[in-house]
Amino acid sequence: MNGFTRYVLRQLIVGMILLTAGLSCIIWLSQSLRFVEMIVNQGVSIGTFLYLTMLMLPSFLTIILPIALFCIVLFVYSKLISDRELVVMRAAGQGQWALAKPAVILASVVVLLGYALNLYLLPNSYKSFRELQWKIRNYSHVLLKEGAFTNMGNITVYVRERSSDGQLLGILAYDRRNPDKPETWMAAKGALVETAEGARVAMFDGNRQTVDRQTNKFSILYFDQGILDLKELGASADASANRHREARERNLGELFNAKPSVEISARDVGKFIIEGHKRLVSPLSALGFTLIGLFFLIDGNFSRRSQFRQVAISVIVVVGLRLSVLGLENIAAKNLNLIPLIYLYALTPMLVAAVALFRRKRFRLAKPVSA
Repeated sequence: MNGFTRYVLRQLIVGMILLTAGLSCIIWLSQSLRFVEMIVNQGVSIGTFLYLTMLMLPSFLTIILPIALFCIVLFVYSKLISDRELVVMRAAGQGQWALAKPAVILASVVVLLGYALNLYLLPNSYKSFRELQWKIRNYSHVLLKEGAFTNMGNITVYVRERSSDGQLLGILAYDRRNPDKPETWMAAKGALVETAEGARVAMFDGNRQTVDRQTNKFSILYFDQGILDLKELGASADASANRHREARERNLGELFNAKPSVEISARDVGKFIIEGHKRLVSPLSALGFTLIGLFFLIDGNFSRRSQFRQVAISVIVVVGLRLSVLGLENIAAKNLNLIPLIYLYALTPMLVAAVALFRRKRFRLAKPVSA
């Protein structure tokens, strides 16, 4: 690796890191605003909130990385042309490959990173994200807020304090599930327990008060240990196992072998299979976009004026390819016979740009503008 390659590659890597970090922060912030209500309404801690939103990062990094690489290649090479550095390197005998080598090296690294994200990090992180989100929205221990009355349908629960080890101190509960015999539970301490049948509150050193509405008879029962059943409010282990799993949280084997079942409807089978093929194809877009940008910028003609025209054309081409790929994926999901077109559509622009870029061509400067 010569000095020019190291010099350009250093600029590309620094710009890539900064641009990717900036875009990730913007998208992360916009997406995390959807979960602020979990902090306000369901008592989720800041740490859990940050962990939940960080699990979303791999899902949009797969989209950000190719776009960020394409943008930074356009910026760095346009700057090199404007500063006449590429002109000097061309005059020194450097060919097309030598000029494009730094960008191709970085693009190859991004392709490998994209496969690592698509094949491992994305399904695992999104699965963890969905499971944690589901638990927060359904498990009743999140709903039991400290120092507040929590209304959960026909049961109202008050917890004076929650200790660091998970104990509930000062419990008051009003159960209206049986309108003829409402119950009031009071206990000095307790704990929430998740069982296969559902959520339950185990109470210690308390009493249960009952009033028969028909006879107006009041009764009180003192207990050392009592159980308040919350199974109709919480989520059971069986419900957790039967949670619908989206395509993005499944591995390749599950996606390619998707068949109509209880979990997957017949009309969604195509979407699952296309998701698997998309994971194999989408990382190649980083190399394809890079070659397209290089073709329009260093294909033998260096202008002393700005490179706006070349940059604009390359952006239009990439945006057109991106939008058409989305349309092709939707069509292929309905007709699986069109799946080979997805691979053909991903490889053709890359191969055409590579052949056009690295073909032997005599370098020439743009003609000077006459007075």
